[in-house]
Amino acid sequence: MKKKRASFLTHIFAIFWVLFFLLPVLYVVFSAFKSRSELFQHIPTFFPRDWTLDNFKRLIDNPYFMTYEWIRNSFIVAIASTVVAVVINTMSGYALAKFRFKGDTIILIVILSTIMLPLEVIMVPIARIIRTLGLYNTLWALIIPPAATPAGIFLMRQFLLTIPDDLIESARIDGASEWRIFRSIIVPNAKPAIATIAIFSFMWRWNDYVWPLIAIRSPSRYTLQLGISTLSGEYTTDWAALLAISTISMIPMLVVFLIFQRNFVQGVAETGMKG
Repeated sequence: MKKKRASFLTHIFAIFWVLFFLLPVLYVVFSAFKSRSELFQHIPTFFPRDWTLDNFKRLIDNPYFMTYEWIRNSFIVAIASTVVAVVINTMSGYALAKFRFKGDTIILIVILSTIMLPLEVIMVPIARIIRTLGLYNTLWALIIPPAATPAGIFLMRQFLLTIPDDLIESARIDGASEWRIFRSIIVPNAKPAIATIAIFSFMWRWNDYVWPLIAIRSPSRYTLQLGISTLSGEYTTDWAALLAISTISMIPMLVVFLIFQRNFVQGVAETGMKG
């Protein structure tokens, strides 16, 4: 009886916190379908009285907003950066988890120490490197610098430590090359960690604002987050359009999370079980 009561209270508590964090998001989504007059009426409403798509149509039809270009650029940057991040983090984590070489511990410590460096500290050096390479004001300037992350490398290393060394040694005895081991053993078994890195990387790149603000100058190369900032002016702000484009920006992250959620939960649960 006590266990059932405790379980019931736990579920009630969990539902309360879900609603607490979900209500502001739902208010933004529902407000995107309100007219301008209803959005600023004296007594605000949660659900629209008269549902309308005018805010979304205004975004699409107005050439100044360049909504298609912003969404396209965001997808290119987020997907390309995520693919590169998964490849680099998986290979680096495999090397640090399953190979023993001189200085491997020092390399791991140096990688982890970079987590303590705020982005503002390294922005200027990265910007100068990007400009020197001729990548300034290109999408490559948004894809390459944040591709490999110390947190992703550490997460992958910790997860790969749970894979038995005997499995890899057996493959080596059978004559499998390191690339064959990596493709046939490491990658299939590391799917939960890969999904975790993919979700976080996509989310970070999709929502990134500060670095694109520095690296991109042309409006045609803006990402969606930079495009959203253009809707907020010095004297006036199109709040209805701002809510509409904010609603659009939530959809890709929600889809990515729903696709990888099972592996994401497994990856978070199993990472760090063995150090």
